[in-house]
Amino acid sequence: MHAVIAWWDLADSAQSVRSLRSFLRDEAVDRFAQVPGLRLKFWISDAARQRWGAVLLWESAEAAAVPLAPRAAELIGYPPTSVSAFDVEATVEGLFTAAALGGHGLALEG
Repeated sequence: MHAVIAWWDLADSAQSVRSLRSFLRDEAVDRFAQVPGLRLKFWISDAARQRWGAVLLWESAEAAAVPLAPRAAELIGYPPTSVSAFDVEATVEGLFTAAALGGHGLALEG
């Protein structure tokens, strides 16, 4: 497995954390549900600092290397401020009450 973390500093963008939530609801969540080799993607934000990002968990480094349509970068106006890729050493799922992981988060619960 392979993990990628991408961060944007939105200081120089016309977009904000709030405006990007609409992008998630209207487009990104459904589109990423169809990406081959993607096990999990969750979007993260820091509204106070106007930072936006995502953590992606891939089945393999090869799956992670397949180019994705840069829609977020297009909306934000520039590529991520920081991108880091990692080999995954181990995974585990803990005890939880929500049966499905999909459909949660500030952008989808409002």
